[in-house]
Amino acid sequence: MEYTNATRRAEQLAAFGRLLDVLDRLRAECPWDRKQTLQSLRHLTIEETYELGDAILRNDLPDLKKELGDVMLHLTFYAKIASEQGAFDIADVLNAQCEKLIFRHPHIYGNTQAETEEDVKRNWEQLKLQEKGNTSVLGGVPVSLPALVKAMRIQEKARGAGFDWEKSEQVWAKVQEELTEFSEEFAQSDPATINQERATAEFGDLIFSLINFARHAGINPEEALERTNRKFIQRFQYLETESTRDGHSLKDLTLAQMDRYWEQAKKLAITPPEDTAIK
Repeated sequence: MEYTNATRRAEQLAAFGRLLDVLDRLRAECPWDRKQTLQSLRHLTIEETYELGDAILRNDLPDLKKELGDVMLHLTFYAKIASEQGAFDIADVLNAQCEKLIFRHPHIYGNTQAETEEDVKRNWEQLKLQEKGNTSVLGGVPVSLPALVKAMRIQEKARGAGFDWEKSEQVWAKVQEELTEFSEEFAQSDPATINQERATAEFGDLIFSLINFARHAGINPEEALERTNRKFIQRFQYLETESTRDGHSLKDLTLAQMDRYWEQAKKLAITPPEDTAIK
């Protein structure tokens, strides 16, 4: 077994070295690769990351392998560009990551006790504060994160500092409170009198509380919403396809007619095919 593991590790290192060699040649000889900068790659990396997430949601392992390769290429590309600028190279990146992992796992590499997952998370957040010199527990939350994901990270970090509800029932009560406050903004008989700024603020509070409850319930709200998006798309596409097959134009259908196709789609329990992707 040890020989097999050692052999496979050598193959893995050789494969990574091959990627670096290929990238070196492309950077030197390919006009497109030679032109790329840190800035020009950024939006492409974001797209590749979403495609990776899409493969994970679909549990498509062959596609996951391909998307991991694309992301790996981008990571090595950034390090290659940085090395050309004399800043750092891929070895510096990997060694720094190893040192960070060792530092943040004192229960493995040191004498700190951490018996539960919560202990590990709490230690992790405290060590991050020491490492970065942040004055706020929330200082490490990226500003550019999508709002839903950012809310989740804010709540996780606050929990790591001990600021969290103790029971899920308390969180659900907060959801009900926020829902009531949001509803009160629309209690007016005349929609024109609604204060949009106040209603928007209350809606934000409601979403934040729902995300908080999802976290307590062990639900990833981003994944849950994406699954609902996919389900809606699939059912709506069924509505389009079947109504056309029946000789109807979608724009001429009444809402009641559309709803009949929608209910058919629900009864069929249609799920998104593996090659469905939202990009």
